[in-house]
Amino acid sequence: MSGFVEKPEPIEVPGLVHLHTGKVRDLYQNEAGDLVMVASDRMSAYDWVLPTEIPDKGRVLTQLSLWWFDQFADVVPNHVLSTELPPGAPADWAGRTLICRSLTMVPVECVARGYLTGSGLLEYNDTRTVCGLALPEGLVDGSELPAPIFTPATKAEVGEHDENVSYEEVARQVGADTAARLRQATLAVYSRGRDIARERGIILADTKFEFGFDGDTLVIADEVLTPDSSRFWPADRWEPGRAQPSYDKQYVRDWLTSAESGWDRKSEQPPPPLPQQVVDATRAKYVEAYERLTGTRWA
Repeated sequence: MSGFVEKPEPIEVPGLVHLHTGKVRDLYQNEAGDLVMVASDRMSAYDWVLPTEIPDKGRVLTQLSLWWFDQFADVVPNHVLSTELPPGAPADWAGRTLICRSLTMVPVECVARGYLTGSGLLEYNDTRTVCGLALPEGLVDGSELPAPIFTPATKAEVGEHDENVSYEEVARQVGADTAARLRQATLAVYSRGRDIARERGIILADTKFEFGFDGDTLVIADEVLTPDSSRFWPADRWEPGRAQPSYDKQYVRDWLTSAESGWDRKSEQPPPPLPQQVVDATRAKYVEAYERLTGTRWA
């Protein structure tokens, strides 16, 4: 069992229809048929949406995604139409709200990996492959891969696990042409992001993207290269063979699985609230990632 510890009630806004409450984002539709995507301060980990929020998190995710969309404008179009606040929306939606074109979403998590860690490392240790792709012997936690790889996963509902699948399975599900376009776009955006992050002293270890179609045009959607969707490591502290320090939600994951939290991940009990020091440290990591990547001070 997993999901929301406490699922929030949707906010009612005149002219908007609530469509979905996700782990982090709330989706609405306006009268023009466009999507209104609001990033909350909710934190998810281990398929649970935690009872404690991280202040400013929604704004960091939104503003960082907007910055990255600009960096990729010549690689793939994105779904953003406007950042204006819908009439009648709560004031605290400012900075965390995007008006987006409605797309036909592809039901695939498009994951790119340049380094071996996480679920990829677990699979590699068993089979020397990740999503069916053979990798060299001798790799360890944090090893840089010979070249970035596309390792897709099926999209799961809130509370369920995404499941890594092979490229061939993606092609079977969505068609060979769409699978090829997803792989090409995923690796192109990852490679651009990796190079930009590297210039700023950050390793982009892996990340996931979501794509949809606007007619025949493949469009990148949701969030891109945020601490929620990516693993960011400080380049000057990278040391293969161990868990890496990070600018992402790994800090929260580590606390939840520590003896201090008292939580048994294998039980059906929901995770406990985060202590203030974990909240503060997590916010600081998200803000530092934003500032280092964009070169802009967080206001």
